[in-house]
Amino acid sequence: MPAISMFRRAKSPAPGHTRMGIIDIGSNSIRLVIYDGPARVPAALFNEKVMAGLGKGVSRDGALDPGAMDRAIATLARFQRLSEQMGVPHPRTVATAAVRDAANGKLFIDRVLDLGLAVELLSGDDEGRLAGFGVIASIPQANGIVGDLGGGSLELARVIDGKVRETSSFPLGVLRIGAVKAKGPRALGALVAKTIEKTGWKGRGQGLPFYMVGGSWRSLARLDMHLTGYPLPIVHHYWMPPENAQHLVRVLAHLDRKRLREVVGLSGARIPTLASAASLLSHVVRNLGSSELIVSAYGLREGLLYDELSEYQRAQDPLIASAREEGARQGRFPEHGDLLERWIAPLFEHEGPADARIRHATCLLADVGWRAHPEFRADRGVETALHGNWVGIDSRGRGMMAHALWTSFGGQGMVPVISSICSPQEIIIAERWGYALRLGQRFSGGVADALVGSRLALNGSVLELHCERDNAILYGESVERRHKTLASAFGAGHQFIVD
Repeated sequence: MPAISMFRRAKSPAPGHTRMGIIDIGSNSIRLVIYDGPARVPAALFNEKVMAGLGKGVSRDGALDPGAMDRAIATLARFQRLSEQMGVPHPRTVATAAVRDAANGKLFIDRVLDLGLAVELLSGDDEGRLAGFGVIASIPQANGIVGDLGGGSLELARVIDGKVRETSSFPLGVLRIGAVKAKGPRALGALVAKTIEKTGWKGRGQGLPFYMVGGSWRSLARLDMHLTGYPLPIVHHYWMPPENAQHLVRVLAHLDRKRLREVVGLSGARIPTLASAASLLSHVVRNLGSSELIVSAYGLREGLLYDELSEYQRAQDPLIASAREEGARQGRFPEHGDLLERWIAPLFEHEGPADARIRHATCLLADVGWRAHPEFRADRGVETALHGNWVGIDSRGRGMMAHALWTSFGGQGMVPVISSICSPQEIIIAERWGYALRLGQRFSGGVADALVGSRLALNGSVLELHCERDNAILYGESVERRHKTLASAFGAGHQFIVD
């Protein structure tokens, strides 16, 4: 009897989705990411990294180490085959500082071309621009300076109004810092200060955030999260005051490898260069004058994707786009979230645009718990909001979404993690969203007709539910209870009105 393969070629992307692959040949690591989903916010279908260390030889003697090249070529051959089997026969392949600066970089590129990979050699300015695009893709309102730390170089980019302005690239990669520090305790600080001033970046970060991009700086953020007891495991949009950079320098001087391995999410391969990454961060933000540090999980690879988008696609809100996709995937009625948002919006006209978009995203996720066991639907809502792969939202926004969904699905009491990331007033606001969603879901049964033919209004001290006569029969006892609960959250009475 012939053997039957357990494996199948990956399915084609769903209608309206795009599947793309990127191979990023960095100075420290080589990574393959296969993306699938809506073009504005594709999800990582597959993500693998190999610490090839191509840049170590360059920092030592100006050339790629033969052993590192062999490891890299073997990795790239594997990545090429995986990509083809996942439905992406021609992944976009880019190489950065190590290959760019190495005396034998052309030889390495020729070996990559022999594999059938059309590798692009990015310039330093390319790296800075793409890192800036990555930050804009995930934090659309970003206004500050992006710093992308790789193994072989550091790029700076000024981002504002959805655009990347000036960019610069410096040979200050994490693999090169050790050699600089070996020249003396003040050598790195002097070099950074001289470099920043000479290139016109001195003081350019005054009053502006510094957006941290790159695996080494994300690892520093993981350590800071561990030290501060941060309640979420999400590194994207993690915030630190600028003085934390120097604090991490001091902490790393006293922590051994064993204790660092206890840090959740910290790659062991990053540990040897953490101290260098912290020292460089401290000197850079001091010379820029940055007011705060914000971590971006998006960087060069996501910037490559963003660079390919149309202006229409770029203008889409990534939080709303991803919440709509998740709501359609997990919910029963794809259009219901947007209808709910419009239905409850008259109760929250006083809210600013920041809260309004979080409320909109919450509405799009209002049906994510229906497949779960009834006793765990509220938990499913919290899990989706707190730990979903969202961008364009900070921990406060995640907490508000989580509490609204917890309330909507009938959760009782307070989830401790939410109270640690949201203020009491934000919790009150989110609770009102949740009660409004709960009313809308029960009144409509999750379908459109009842919502289209009714409206909510807060008229003085009365919260009114207006309904067309044909649907008045839907206002049953359980609907009235939820109507009353929502009105009480506003300190109002309730009234059902047939128009």
